[in-house]
Amino acid sequence: MPRPDPYAVRWNLDPPIGFRGLQRDKTLTIYQRHLPHWRQAGATYFVTYRLADSLPQSKCEQLKRFRKDWEQRNPPPRSQQQLDELWREVFRRVDGWLDTGSGSCHLRSVMPRRVVANAFHHFDGERYELGCYVVMPNHVHLVVRPFDEDDDALTRVTHSWKRHSSLAINRLLGRDGQLWQDECFDRIIRDEENLWRVVQYIGSNPRKAGLNENAYSLWISESWKAAGWLFQDGDGGCARTS
Repeated sequence: MPRPDPYAVRWNLDPPIGFRGLQRDKTLTIYQRHLPHWRQAGATYFVTYRLADSLPQSKCEQLKRFRKDWEQRNPPPRSQQQLDELWREVFRRVDGWLDTGSGSCHLRSVMPRRVVANAFHHFDGERYELGCYVVMPNHVHLVVRPFDEDDDALTRVTHSWKRHSSLAINRLLGRDGQLWQDECFDRIIRDEENLWRVVQYIGSNPRKAGLNENAYSLWISESWKAAGWLFQDGDGGCARTS
């Protein structure tokens, strides 16, 4: 018997209260460092960031070669569709490598994960709305909507999370130096279908990485759960939350 698709769209669900997808008729700011970043006032974002040592140098070099080859095969001018396809492939590769558990994996232990989760929740409902997250051994995925409606709002939020959690985790582990990679992967969630798939992607990440329940922290807003936005496992049940 085929397993149900965990990303299947639940058309009978209303969007969670406060969710705002990409609005095509409103101003959209796009800029790029190493990664592309889309910004729109009031939007809900899918955000990923990782520990600084989570990718071996060999994988970083492999990624550089892939991008260089892609640029040669796709000379300017490049369409937005081409760029979207590039960054989807970059994300797919990087996230797959992260799930192998490379690097120090400081977040495999419960106390560092608790520091990260506490940072997420500290201003939830005051500066932003937190939808769901997973804290993996060497990276995090989350859904968040900043309340400030300027282009720097998401960057301020993620910098604050990184700064406070870095100080606390370094102190906890008796270490110093850079904890987090500087740049986040972030995308505006397009619509309710895209949101459902992002939520299920987050919820299934520990299972796909083969983690036991003591090696990750998974959470979804109570108001989202009450509205039917649950993490679905491969058998259609509800995955562990904490």
